[in-house]
Amino acid sequence: MASNRSLFLFLIVGLVVHTSEGFFVSHTKQIRHPTIDATFYKSNSIPSSRPSYPRAALNLSMSTLSTQFTSSAASQWHNQRRKSIIAKYPEEIKTLEQQTHGLFVGLPLLIFSNVCLSLLAIKSASLSIPMIAMIAIPSSVFSLWQLQILHDALHSSLLPKPSLMTSSRVMRKVIKHRKALQNFILYFGSIPSAFGYYLYLKYGHLTHHKSLGDSDKASLATLFNSTQKDFEDGDILFTAHRMKLLGPSGPTFPIPWAKDKDFTMSISKFGFSLWKEGNALRNALAFISSFMFERIMLIMNDFVVAIAGRNFFFPNKPKEFHDECARYCRSAVLFRLALCFAGRSFKPLLYLYFAETLWSIPPHPASAMFITNHPSKIEADGSCIPSSSTYAGRWYSLFTLGTNFHVEHHDFPTIPLHLLWKLRRIAPEFYKDVGDRDNIFQIMRKTFQKPDFYACMNSNNIQSITP
Repeated sequence: MASNRSLFLFLIVGLVVHTSEGFFVSHTKQIRHPTIDATFYKSNSIPSSRPSYPRAALNLSMSTLSTQFTSSAASQWHNQRRKSIIAKYPEEIKTLEQQTHGLFVGLPLLIFSNVCLSLLAIKSASLSIPMIAMIAIPSSVFSLWQLQILHDALHSSLLPKPSLMTSSRVMRKVIKHRKALQNFILYFGSIPSAFGYYLYLKYGHLTHHKSLGDSDKASLATLFNSTQKDFEDGDILFTAHRMKLLGPSGPTFPIPWAKDKDFTMSISKFGFSLWKEGNALRNALAFISSFMFERIMLIMNDFVVAIAGRNFFFPNKPKEFHDECARYCRSAVLFRLALCFAGRSFKPLLYLYFAETLWSIPPHPASAMFITNHPSKIEADGSCIPSSSTYAGRWYSLFTLGTNFHVEHHDFPTIPLHLLWKLRRIAPEFYKDVGDRDNIFQIMRKTFQKPDFYACMNSNNIQSITP
């Protein structure tokens, strides 16, 4: 029997590779990410000595920014911070951006996390459902690590960059083939999963950096009705469960028997409608319920997409999007079924579901940084701060693999997550004091006590504190 299972697993893996064969043909282009402009560091605009800057706040008008840039005002807030930090610390930032990577940290950890997820999924077949949930609470960190390492691959910070000075033949070969390697890691590194991070990362994360807090682009209706391949801001799919958004909801479906009529079905907005300001416990339970239920629907939808070859929630998107959704869903579903066969139970899928969701919801410690990364923090002068980091100590940073340094990441997206902490040492005046210590449980309570708008999307005044 054991040999039969091994043979079946071997065949399933072969099928996964076969269904993904189009991947190697269609993924020849580099992942879309702004390249590091090395000439910026050489520009005469960077003074040789470190200049002094006034401590006055720089207020950026939403309307002014929208007319000058294609990216959102919140995105420009980070861009202004980036320019100021580079102007003051050019050599230190140049080293971090151009001469660092996460290959020797991230790749082994990704392999370790995925092996652990697979083995624990198979082991869960012999456990009771309550025990599976108990095991998934601590081990969900493997799913978080999977997401963050793939996230580094997307931002071109996992593999060494072309600007890296190295004499190693191996490293030069990695740099030469980094485009194909990045896509390979992003695709196959997201398996095993219950619903996976691949499609969000591929189509929705880089646009999140550009459209962060944009009231026109960052709405559910815009996202679901879009005709473009990429999501306008993929993070809306998460924030809609716990934050206020401007614009109409979605997705909207036509009513077959009623001409020119349709209905809107949004699990996230329905859950959010149950919130009551001032009741943190009720709001947290509403968030957990809608978030967990929607993830069950996503798992079911993967099977539909794998069979139908189309994602019906995004009817207007181009064929390339639907083909890629179908290709990935078929690979991921086959592997999930292989794990279930290996355990002779559907409990492995249940374990993966818990592992991918529990780190995102309270009372899991990691959820503190997940639910507070883009608030609308109003300062005393009425200006708004669109991003937030969670500083809860060294162990918390290790536990979350640096995901808690969210302001730092949006300031410098191409710095590997495990090195973002250095920005607070290099430029402490741009971040909260190094000695600050956030209470993660107070953060959760405050977040669910009174919901914020997403990333200052309702504000006309975004502030950048420039020392």
